[in-house]
Amino acid sequence: MSLKLHNTLTRKTEEFRPVKELRIEQGKFTKPSVGIYVCGPTVYGHAHLGHAKSYISFDVLVRYLRYLGYPVTYVQNITDVGHLTDNADEGEDKLVVAAAKEKKHPMALAEFYTRSYFEDMDALNCVRPDISPRASGHIPEQIELVKTLIKKGYAYKVNGSVYFDVLKFKDYGKLSGRNVEEMIAGARIEISKEKRNSADFALWKKAEPNHIMQWNSPWGKGYPGWHLECSVMSTKYLGQPFDIHGGGLENQFPHHECEIAQSEAATGKQFVKYWLHNNMVTVDGQKMGKSLGNFITLKQVFKGEHEKLSKAYSPLAVRQLVLNSHYRSPIDFSDAALFAAQSGYNKITEAIRVIREAIRKKTNSEGQIIDNEISPQLQKFKTKFEVAMNDDLNTSVALSVLFELVRFAEDLHKANNIVPALRTIDDLFTQLGGVLGIVKDEYEQENRTSDIQRYKLAIDSIIELRSEFKRNKDFRSADKIREGLGSAGIIPEDGPNGTSWRLG
Repeated sequence: MSLKLHNTLTRKTEEFRPVKELRIEQGKFTKPSVGIYVCGPTVYGHAHLGHAKSYISFDVLVRYLRYLGYPVTYVQNITDVGHLTDNADEGEDKLVVAAAKEKKHPMALAEFYTRSYFEDMDALNCVRPDISPRASGHIPEQIELVKTLIKKGYAYKVNGSVYFDVLKFKDYGKLSGRNVEEMIAGARIEISKEKRNSADFALWKKAEPNHIMQWNSPWGKGYPGWHLECSVMSTKYLGQPFDIHGGGLENQFPHHECEIAQSEAATGKQFVKYWLHNNMVTVDGQKMGKSLGNFITLKQVFKGEHEKLSKAYSPLAVRQLVLNSHYRSPIDFSDAALFAAQSGYNKITEAIRVIREAIRKKTNSEGQIIDNEISPQLQKFKTKFEVAMNDDLNTSVALSVLFELVRFAEDLHKANNIVPALRTIDDLFTQLGGVLGIVKDEYEQENRTSDIQRYKLAIDSIIELRSEFKRNKDFRSADKIREGLGSAGIIPEDGPNGTSWRLG
């Protein structure tokens, strides 16, 4: 089995082969290091569900590559300058606009929302990038790239700004499949009179005197174009070419197309080997986004503070929702979908909690299954999981394997075959669930703040009241209690030794 990824550049699903070759260390083959760059957030507001879709998707990629034994360097930038309001070369800097509204300096705003972003990503259990470079911290490198492009004839200066001439780069459009001549001919308006062609894009923009974010350059005071930062920061930390560049589908054009043009024009070398793009989150069929005003922030989801939400949801329920679909497929948001994801996440975590509790409390006894009796079945689960993940990160199938493992563990537990078999199952839960990021090493030491755990005694009392109604043959009242508990995701289970309950 080998990992296969859908490469947007070739429009094919290809076997993943790193740029660097296998190396031999102490007489053994060692897998080469892998470089991954993912376009990070423009930090002018809180992260929303659309961000969760993207960064969870690439978090799983990083986790799985490390699971396969690859040393990974994961770079994800922070855009704190240069991203204009129309996502091209016109309008105002998004941070400057937001900072004016909040009456803060743009860099103060960037700091605030950068912290907020990482808080949300930590809550979603996304691994921190190895490097989180900022656009504003790499201005000298961006200026040097512009100077190189001018020297090589790919860029031209106009009134203190610098533009890339797309007609000089013959491969412009190869990522998105667009024809540059058709783009120019079909342009309805001339975006800027400074440009030679309507498809040309800004490398450096002249700053007006009142523009807060500006730096000295050979062309006067200004600031870098949005596309420039990612070329500079990715190649500075990963080299060129590097293995994987990821981002949202909406960034394929013009952002990623422009990255390729300026990077390959400057060096004459391939920029990136594999391009991966995640699909979007939609609301009523329309893309969720800040510019459209239909977004729901992650903090609103975690607190249940939005009109489309019936309750607060666990951050890892959001993660489960994203994993339920393929990264290249869209997710249409609904409260019902989040509710179902929360129930699924609760089922997995409750199964693991029960297993670990049993391992702690019980000791070996007669009739227990030993490891080699369950190993073949567990190997089947592991193989099925890896086959799914190798198929372009099919997390929905991989997630279904975890639910199969839950049922297997529950049956084993009911049969009172506890130790050491459950330890082996717990290890597999930790290993496979760790790839998906929904199973943690420790639960018992966490401050379990969910309503179910916080009010366990109250639920037990309600269950006992239902049992009393049944003993008194008041089945109508008992059924009402069952229905009420069910609506809260609590499932009573009647057995010969009384009634227990679990999360639905």
